[in-house]
Amino acid sequence: MINKVIEISPSILSADFKFLDEDIKDIINAGVKYLHFDVMDGQFVKNISFGIPVLKSLKEGYYPLIFDVHLMIIDPEKYLEDFIKAGADIVTIHYEAVKEEDIIRLSEFAHKLGTKFGLSIKPKTEVSKIKPFLKYLDLVLVMSVEPGFGGQSFIESSCEKISELKKVKEENKYQYLIEVDGGINDKTSKKAKKAGAEILVSGSYIFKSTNRKEKIESLR
Repeated sequence: MINKVIEISPSILSADFKFLDEDIKDIINAGVKYLHFDVMDGQFVKNISFGIPVLKSLKEGYYPLIFDVHLMIIDPEKYLEDFIKAGADIVTIHYEAVKEEDIIRLSEFAHKLGTKFGLSIKPKTEVSKIKPFLKYLDLVLVMSVEPGFGGQSFIESSCEKISELKKVKEENKYQYLIEVDGGINDKTSKKAKKAGAEILVSGSYIFKSTNRKEKIESLR
């Protein structure tokens, strides 16, 4: 059996914004394909990060990356089209931020605009809550910390959710990718991969290092 390549999606929330272009080129040289954008509004989570202008300006930089945009905001429908037009290749909203009856419609809307659509769940939200929507998704993002701040410790029970999502995916031949975000390092990445994660989001572990290529390889 051929081992599937694990993709790494470095979170620019932990990058040095004084040298953002340099930091992004550094991780490109390290062989990553994804760039993770943690968008926070100070309401859905108790932190504020960045928004559409940063995404748009980086998209115009023509970096050869998949822009993986995670909306940790209330009322994501209000801004969904703007983020897509600004350059999101994947746009992920939170199950906890929308009404269930709107999820399929928002997925169809994103697909109509040519963007992949994902759904994220907080640590206290069970996989059972999103099972009715899995066939409409391109990505499921399991938060392995409480969203809002970097540098938190990995919540071990996240692996059970990842395993459950893998099982449902295989049984139903669904197409979504399983992504995990929060407390990812060389030790927790092994647990997440064993459970079935396919994309690992990591911020401070990568960007705070003097040898980012080494750190990225350690996650793989």
